[in-house]
Amino acid sequence: MTLPAPARAEYDEFRVDFAAWLDEHGADLEPLRTLPEDIHEQHRTQSRVQRLLFDHGWLRRGWPEEVGGLGGSKVVRGALAEALTERGYEYPFAMGMIEVLGSAMVKFAEPELGAEMFPRFLAGEEYWAQGFSEPEAGSDLGSLRTRAVDQGDHWRLTGQKIWTTWGQFAQRGVVLARTGEQAQGFAGITALFIDMDSPGVDVRTLRAMNGTDEFCEMFFDDVIVPKSRTMGAVGGGAKFTMAVLESERGVFAWQRQTWLLRRLSDLLAEPGIDERAAGRIGEVYATLYGLRLRARDTFRRVVAGELIGPQSSVDKMLLSTAEKGVFDVAFELLADDTLLGDGSVNRAWRSDYLYARASSIYGGTAEIQRNILAERILGLPRER
Repeated sequence: MTLPAPARAEYDEFRVDFAAWLDEHGADLEPLRTLPEDIHEQHRTQSRVQRLLFDHGWLRRGWPEEVGGLGGSKVVRGALAEALTERGYEYPFAMGMIEVLGSAMVKFAEPELGAEMFPRFLAGEEYWAQGFSEPEAGSDLGSLRTRAVDQGDHWRLTGQKIWTTWGQFAQRGVVLARTGEQAQGFAGITALFIDMDSPGVDVRTLRAMNGTDEFCEMFFDDVIVPKSRTMGAVGGGAKFTMAVLESERGVFAWQRQTWLLRRLSDLLAEPGIDERAAGRIGEVYATLYGLRLRARDTFRRVVAGELIGPQSSVDKMLLSTAEKGVFDVAFELLADDTLLGDGSVNRAWRSDYLYARASSIYGGTAEIQRNILAERILGLPRER
């Protein structure tokens, strides 16, 4: 599938203009090359750069004007992520979450809510947390137990979420909650937009295996959420979740595979990597290139406004395989330095290797993705 001619022209023009701007503002973006190890400093650094990109209009391109954007095709949002990553800059995590949650808000929130809230997220004034997973309901979101009880003009929210990335920095949160009966599964789930400073919200950090306090638990104890903060229809959590996943496996996945290609290039530049590693690296490159072709096709379909549906599970499986492949081979070839080295480069390889262990879990476990492909694409009988 090829891009429509107008979108292709917009993409090409954006790439040229943005490249010229990057040449002029390299010093402003330099902090993105080597982020501080302290997560609070990471957040502050990325927020400053995000604001710079917003103020110069780049981050507003491809978003509707009614929510603070400048209009145009969403293809330029992928071009922005791609260009930053190719230049060796770390793509700000919040900008990835804008893709994941922002697209769903634009589609499902009441227009007044989107117009009021989304520009703050886009400008880096706020960060939004994604409250989907629970201790006993990760990829199986149909078994969620966090509950929102109808109280007339508001919901009363009670429950717990886990593995919420950067939840300690969030001013708002998008939470999936059960509003129907447990037996309804996904049909009884609703998406809510909450203020994280509401009475009854408690956020606690969790330390990941790579040593960062990146994740959080969120606890809700009779939290009042106005009905105007309902995202989409009551009981429409499945549609909301699919929109989030399509965004995650569209622009965000395109950026992720670009980053993996860059990290493979970083590996090839390491001293001591020679022709003896050619076969193993060639295997990983072939996997990455397959991911790139698939991600490009998915991205183009998203740009064209097509529904991706369960086929996006293919993208998730390929992404997980490629991510583990890149850092597995890095570990094999740089084992001593990765395990024992204390330089910033060594620590970066070690952190990325450890983080890649979760690539078959985050965003939907490999087991769940295989079930989706088996049942909804291949038509095989459901597991009993």
